Amino acid sequence: MNKMTWTMIRDTLASEIADGTLNPGDQLPTEPELVTRFGAGRHSVRRAIDALAREGKLSVEQGRGTFIDSPPLLTYSVGKRTRLRKNLLPHGYKVTGDLLGAEQIVASDRVAAALNLPFGAKVIESRRITYADDVPIAFGSVFHDAERFADIVERRDLLGSTTETYKSYGIDDYVRGETSMYARPAKPFEAETLRQHSDMPVMIVQALDTELGGRPLSYSKVIWAAGRVRFAMKPGDQENG
Repeated sequence: MNKMTWTMIRDTLASEIADGTLNPGDQLPTEPELVTRFGAGRHSVRRAIDALAREGKLSVEQGRGTFIDSPPLLTYSVGKRTRLRKNLLPHGYKVTGDLLGAEQIVASDRVAAALNLPFGAKVIESRRITYADDVPIAFGSVFHDAERFADIVERRDLLGSTTETYKSYGIDDYVRGETSMYARPAKPFEAETLRQHSDMPVMIVQALDTELGGRPLSYSKVIWAAGRVRFAMKPGDQENG
């Protein structure tokens, strides 16, 4: 039997993923088992696995193994009223999030300017990660004026949503004042946090939310797994969830 090339191994595994022979969450056989199955060298097997991981079909988890991956492909609408959780719920995914940390810091020049604060002012930085069906899709930081929102992290965790948290401060509605986006290669810790291949890009979304009168509420910088979400721009007063 002739040895299979890495492209033949890749295509065989990709076909088995597509036809349901291999299902999302299944663990791929070990490297020695694949070598035996395909009658190929270790280099060919590794190259095939790496290629499938780059395409988002496999997830290589250090110390655990390689798993069939079927990450959610979400549509995230960016409009005048962008709400993260409600925006994603219509897709049928279980949307959850964890607080990674929070602290009071001196605002950077960029954050101070965005929030219309004097340079050197203090802000609350809260770092969160968002999952869809337990797959990480985004993580990043949100900054609030520390004087105005001193206990916002505690209120947010108690009330469960940003919208309800703002209501507790007497702010019944808020809008997206500005959004900027750009793509770039993922940094190692970003790829690790999002559990994606190091060669897959990320989308950086920087946003300013304001009160209806234009007063800044928050500035955020969020890193999205570019292969798991597409952004749709909604003109006008579009309620996105």
